[in-house]
Amino acid sequence: MIPRPICNCIINLRRIHMFFIRSTGYHSITSLDSCRKPGPLDLRNHKDWLSPTEVIKIFQTLKDPNSTLNVLDQLSNRKDYKPNEALYTSVINNLSKVKKFDGIEQVMKRIKREKACRLSDGFFYNVIRIYGLGAGRINRVIETLFDMPSYSCWPTEKTFNFVLNLLVNTRNFDVIHEVYMSAGRLGVEIDACCLNIMIKGLCKNGDVDGALQVFDEMPKQGCKPNVRTFSALMHGLCEADNVEYAVSLLGKMETEGIEPDTILINILISGLRKKGQVEESIKLFDTMLLKGCEPVSSSYQEVLYALLDSRKYTEAVELTRKMSSKNMVPSFNSYKLIISGLCEEKRVGDVGSVLKQMVEDGFVPKLAMWKQMLECVLSEKTTVDKLALKINNICY
Repeated sequence: MIPRPICNCIINLRRIHMFFIRSTGYHSITSLDSCRKPGPLDLRNHKDWLSPTEVIKIFQTLKDPNSTLNVLDQLSNRKDYKPNEALYTSVINNLSKVKKFDGIEQVMKRIKREKACRLSDGFFYNVIRIYGLGAGRINRVIETLFDMPSYSCWPTEKTFNFVLNLLVNTRNFDVIHEVYMSAGRLGVEIDACCLNIMIKGLCKNGDVDGALQVFDEMPKQGCKPNVRTFSALMHGLCEADNVEYAVSLLGKMETEGIEPDTILINILISGLRKKGQVEESIKLFDTMLLKGCEPVSSSYQEVLYALLDSRKYTEAVELTRKMSSKNMVPSFNSYKLIISGLCEEKRVGDVGSVLKQMVEDGFVPKLAMWKQMLECVLSEKTTVDKLALKINNICY
């Protein structure tokens, strides 16, 4: 028989142990509960009243987003269930994380059925982004946009234009016109951004004439073209092999007081180069510099390719040096073409300097390039000592 004082001590130790468990949530590693996986959140054990902030926090801290709909069902059966936009947004974002896009559709139906709160355009913009960029469900994007008025919400120009741009980027040209024509009944005012997207879409679809018609209609719509308008149109014209007309639009831009940017100039330089008009592309680049439009790396790269197309290797080498002085790195392919051209012209000294610059820019020549450079050196009649010196100059 255990003495009474020892029994009392054991009882007290058990009480202390239970108190520690209740206060800290700690379970002994020998407990069977430690081997069990935590079950889904049970809101029936929560206090009688939850504030909206506490409800949102539940979803934001939910360890398993897959249980989001289960938790939402539990909440909807409570007396204190008062959904708002922030709650619905948290639920939809959770479902998006685990790619439960069918679940999002269920939530959207629930929202329409409950009619518990007013939703903003920002809420639908988020849902549309998830459907379009996360799920790739273009049909749901369009349906959600058209369905917004049934939720007592009308899209802003931002949401409307996002849908249009998404349709252009995913090449859903067959429905772009239908969406564009829905602007009036959706209460959306057509702006320059919207028309720019339409011009870009028409050009991508190969309908440059249609794009020009939209461009001509802009003043009638009360919209003034901007540099993005001209960029989209010029790109379409260059792709349609109508570079001359694209370049001529620079005059119209100047008349309307619109300054070209580097993106637009790059489009024209690239278009001229592909057409074989190398001198014109270089001239345009020089004009760009004179007008104070500071070129970016891609601008220099386009001109460099133009020089290489016309086999102007001396000018190409000078341009690579200028790029390096501006902390711009020419492409590996540029260096490959320059070295190949210099080797063909047997310019061994220049090959060495270009190779050195190439290595400094972080590129390592491939075996075929080494072979070409060595053949260039060996092709010259020279003594063994001079040959070794030339190879040493190339390598170092």
